[in-house]
Amino acid sequence: MPQAGNDESPARDGQPWLTLVGLGEDGPAGLTPAARAAVEQAETVFGGDRHLGLVPEVPGQERIAWPSPLTDALPWIEARRGRPVCVLASGDPFWHGIGATLARRLPPEEMVAHPAPSAFSLAAARLGWPLQETRCLSLHGRALERVHPWLHDGARLLLLSWDGSTPAALARRLVERGFGASTLTVLERMGGPEERRREARAADWGEATVADLNTIALACRADPEARPVARAPGRPEEAFTHDGQITKREVRAVTLAHLAPGAGELLWDIGAGSGAIAIEWMLADPANRAVAVEPRPERAANIAANAGELGVPDLQTVEGKAPEALEGLPAPDAVFIGGGLTTPGLVERCRQALRPGGRLVANSVTVEGDAVLAAARERLGGQLTRLAVDRAEPLGGFSGWSPLRPVTVWSLVVR
Repeated sequence: MPQAGNDESPARDGQPWLTLVGLGEDGPAGLTPAARAAVEQAETVFGGDRHLGLVPEVPGQERIAWPSPLTDALPWIEARRGRPVCVLASGDPFWHGIGATLARRLPPEEMVAHPAPSAFSLAAARLGWPLQETRCLSLHGRALERVHPWLHDGARLLLLSWDGSTPAALARRLVERGFGASTLTVLERMGGPEERRREARAADWGEATVADLNTIALACRADPEARPVARAPGRPEEAFTHDGQITKREVRAVTLAHLAPGAGELLWDIGAGSGAIAIEWMLADPANRAVAVEPRPERAANIAANAGELGVPDLQTVEGKAPEALEGLPAPDAVFIGGGLTTPGLVERCRQALRPGGRLVANSVTVEGDAVLAAARERLGGQLTRLAVDRAEPLGGFSGWSPLRPVTVWSLVVR
């Protein structure tokens, strides 16, 4: 492991010692004088091999390429605390870059950033797309399914590619989901002498590969058979793979309203069945997280398949029975109990896991479950709601009302 230098003249605590410098494909030519000086005067420079190759070497300067995984380098950087260190990044270090990772470990007053235009900004400028009206996503090291929720007719997406094969993989996915008429514009090595632009419909892209450093601009056009992911909760049951153990869409919409997903919050979905509640929770905000707890392996497999299909592949599935399966999980912001409600101690365990402001929601379709919810309301407070839904179904040559099983919903906001 690279070692720290000597400590003859460490900077004062709280003073900037770490500089983040965003580089474009034009290298040092695109840097401001302050950013260039930060690179030249640093005792240690961290960066990828490509970034290090863009800046001239300085005699006596320590230069360290990122290890794999990159997070292994964080202790090396911290070991040099108080000495001038420079970290090289692509474009804006705080937009899908190393900046956010470092900011979680170091106070902002110890860092200075000199961002360059991000790939998103450059791509929007090339295409004349208003950036505030464009969805920006990273596929670098992330599952391709992340684009699914954003595929809607007329939508514009800017996507950071993982490598040169990403555009072809995305094109195939678009055709599969009924968006073959969408236009892919691939911008390679933007800002440098080897910049190149390629454009084709997804259906016509084929297997062509491009430079590993590329950004995809996607103008979505839906075919008649397209399968967009709805933006509101209460998506149809047919959108999920399930064995009948699924919260019906009308009840699901009400349940999500009681769970009240915010931004960047974590849900425990207990007795998850198809995972529909957890998936719709995550679809409410791109930063939301969820843990689906399900004892039956075949249902756990359905949860994983549904999460990928609906564009939230990061949904965590825990195969086991609550409350034992809850041990070691991160503290939730909300809990939904959809199965196992009559398990002794489960409601209390979930209530104890929640901080003030947390939400606990449980649904019941049985007399025994209703008794548990009535007792929980008596002990803990909260609100009981009874839902009765009828759906029109064929009745001879006409239509008649067919009732769904009534559902009791108990909801509690922790004070």
